Amino acid sequence: MSTAPRTLITVPPRAQVGELITIRALAQHPMENGHRLDERGQHIARDMIHQFHCTFNGVEVFRADLLGGIAANPLILFQMRVTVSGTFQMQWQGDHGYLARAQAQIEVT
Repeated sequence: MSTAPRTLITVPPRAQVGELITIRALAQHPMENGHRLDERGQHIARDMIHQFHCTFNGVEVFRADLLGGIAANPLILFQMRVTVSGTFQMQWQGDHGYLARAQAQIEVT
């Protein structure tokens, strides 16, 4: 990719100790499964995000291995109970050296 991947993450800015929050993570990516043909009948090379992981204060809290049926611009939602303030760091990895990163902070009171 010639430009930096666009990411969008949603984490509540604040939460109460023990509150269950929802985290949403999206990376824009065209996704090509490698089975389609171009106008000359040649296979279009596979180009997919194959792994997502999220850490909170350096500890992995969520990981997903994405398979061939995943849509373009995959939206990932998961929940977590928070007990301390900190930083979420998210990373998407894919074919052809694709790498996207994003982070968000939450204040827990």
